[in-house]
Amino acid sequence: MKVNFTETVLRDANQSLIATRMPISVFEPILETMDKAGYYSVECWGGATFDSCLRYLNEDPWERLRRIKAKMPNTKLQMLLRGQNLLGYKHYPDDVVRKFVQHSISNGIDIVRIFDALNDIRNIEVAVDETLKCGAHASAAISYTTSPVHTLDKFAQLCKDMQSMGVQSICIKDMAGVMSPKEAYDLVSAIKDKVDLPLVLHTHCTTGLAFMTYLKGIEAGADVIDTATSVFSGGTSQPATETLYYALDQLGYETDLKHDVLKQVNDFFKPYFAECLESGLLDPTVMGTATEALDYKIPGGMLSNLISQLKAQNAIDRLPEVLEETPRVRKDMGYPPLVTPLSQMVGVQAATNVLLGERYKSIGKEIKAYVKGEYGRAPGEIDDDLKKKILGSEKAIECRPADLLKPEFEKTKAMLGSKADNDEDVLSYIAFPQVAEKFFADREKRRENIVRYSIEPIE
Repeated sequence: MKVNFTETVLRDANQSLIATRMPISVFEPILETMDKAGYYSVECWGGATFDSCLRYLNEDPWERLRRIKAKMPNTKLQMLLRGQNLLGYKHYPDDVVRKFVQHSISNGIDIVRIFDALNDIRNIEVAVDETLKCGAHASAAISYTTSPVHTLDKFAQLCKDMQSMGVQSICIKDMAGVMSPKEAYDLVSAIKDKVDLPLVLHTHCTTGLAFMTYLKGIEAGADVIDTATSVFSGGTSQPATETLYYALDQLGYETDLKHDVLKQVNDFFKPYFAECLESGLLDPTVMGTATEALDYKIPGGMLSNLISQLKAQNAIDRLPEVLEETPRVRKDMGYPPLVTPLSQMVGVQAATNVLLGERYKSIGKEIKAYVKGEYGRAPGEIDDDLKKKILGSEKAIECRPADLLKPEFEKTKAMLGSKADNDEDVLSYIAFPQVAEKFFADREKRRENIVRYSIEPIE
């Protein structure tokens, strides 16, 4: 049997450990070597990379993608897309989703991994359709979680529905690293019984289960695993590429990986990892094992957000109460998977409930939008009292949320005028208006400086 590897150091690994702060100037010199490693794909774009490039790194995310593609012509480049949310935190109109997918693929993406935080299949259908129309590989992902309403049969049926949409592979996305070895074996087996597609397994080392989870998932028939070069593995990141290659090779599994190239890749990133530690960009706590996630089903990133929120209000001593309140809020909301943006919404509401001493005394606007159906269909029943408090006599929307959104691309393009160099700039602005506007202004200043310096006489 053959097992393929997706390398995550350029996206999820550095997102999980150093908040996606790795600039292209750091990793560009190793790309040609990575192109020879034998990876099934390299996840290098999507997720938080887009926001981080514009907000923190002063990089054009589209130019980053083009530069990666130029250095890696033989490896499939992969991105993570939040369905109708794209790379932002709200639903975008269909015309914007289609344009974004088109430009992602034309700039170098080969595989688009598409998921919805609620597993509402209506929220991925447009992105899947456009990916297929553009000739790229559409990989649909299920947001894995456990609850009374998330069963093996329901997950397997969801995958069957995804196959009916025409996707070419299915990914089990365990964003919190809470999937146990047994759960992986059972779920992979259940999906393989219903779906005849390559199956990808994605998890994190947050709880310490990941290596065992991958091995049992592979035993059940998983075809691809997500791993990170070893120096950027572990903790809230993925399991180590080299370790799993070594173990699977001994167990008789075939891979296309080249051991000597893997070593070159890891050796390249070692000095940068050390710099991140020394500068404080990498907090050593994210390299630990957080077993409390097994009890509260809270992803590592969500836990760090809760801690930051409580510290800012001098209430870190209330963390145990917030951790206990979080599953209760999740139950009230119909057991949504704790993945962006739902993880932030549930966590903030749980903290608010605890700090105010009364449940739902104050309700965030995002929670209200969720209960109104603006994010899609809740996996389970939302608590009746919570619904009444938010909706009153109003009815929740039952249609696909994006059906209520008006086209936005051409209108925004006309509004931006000369501020936007191209359609990619328009898409950047739609995703993150204020951040993109600042980036455009800074870019214009740099151009003016270049022109000014070039025409000044040399003394």
